[in-house]
Amino acid sequence: MNSADDIQVVTFRVGPQEFALDISQVERILRYEKPAALPRAPEFLEGVVRYEGTAIPVVDLRKRLELEAAITEATRLMVLSLDGQRIGMLVDQVREVIRVDSTTITAPPPMVRGLAANYIAGIITEGERTVVLLNALRLLSSTERQALQAAV
Repeated sequence: MNSADDIQVVTFRVGPQEFALDISQVERILRYEKPAALPRAPEFLEGVVRYEGTAIPVVDLRKRLELEAAITEATRLMVLSLDGQRIGMLVDQVREVIRVDSTTITAPPPMVRGLAANYIAGIITEGERTVVLLNALRLLSSTERQALQAAV
């Protein structure tokens, strides 16, 4: 059952909620390592880590979504490639890669407004499971992405 409408997503957990990103945006998943702090960085920017010979900024998605952010054994760093720019994103746990029929992805409900609505590309429902598909490019505004580049 592999139709042209299928997309592959990587599912991961942040707090109690399961999220997903299109697999094409995820370059690699790494174990957590403490980022080197940057002075005067925005609150959600944890710092930088070395990756393939360069420093990449690390964004704590948990802080970005205003959730508790404890580091555990399951914490992972997802390396995303967004418009040619690499960004590390901290998540509580990476779950799996699933294939989803894109026609089954629904728009976020109207009550999801404000900041969060900007990040959400859609809702994936599989049986009892609800996964929020994020738009990785919108997690950071272009101004924030420029600030990250400048900080690094």
